[in-house]
Amino acid sequence: MTPAHPDPLHRTARWLGYGGLIPFIVLAPVSLLDAHHGFTWSDALFAYGAVILSFVCALHWGFAMALPGLDDARRVRTMLWSVVPSLMAWPALLLVPMEAAVLLVTGFVLHYIQDRRLARHAELPAWYLPLRLQLTVVACLSLIAGAFVQLPY
Repeated sequence: MTPAHPDPLHRTARWLGYGGLIPFIVLAPVSLLDAHHGFTWSDALFAYGAVILSFVCALHWGFAMALPGLDDARRVRTMLWSVVPSLMAWPALLLVPMEAAVLLVTGFVLHYIQDRRLARHAELPAWYLPLRLQLTVVACLSLIAGAFVQLPY
């Protein structure tokens, strides 16, 4: 259960995380509703998704270096994983919307799975996984929606 008054770090993480969803929440519908500029908005959505996927993978790099309770082998695996989402995100910028969405959503889902695995071996704040799940779901739903942009006729 979340306390009524979360600690300042949790509050800041929530505000920044939810604020980071604004481009997803705005760009997905506008890419579908603005027939004339839909692909431009869609490109912006997928570029933002790639940036954010690269950002969240950096968390594991930091975790590998700083979290107590990880053995050396787990630190190495965590650091190795931390570069994979960026390697998935970059080619998504070169793909058509449907393919970009599949690649980015896969990256976000795999990263959340890795977050859950890491949480079994390291002490992460209790709020971290629920917040990551909320952010991941909204980002993925937005990317899926943006995949359905149509050519203007």
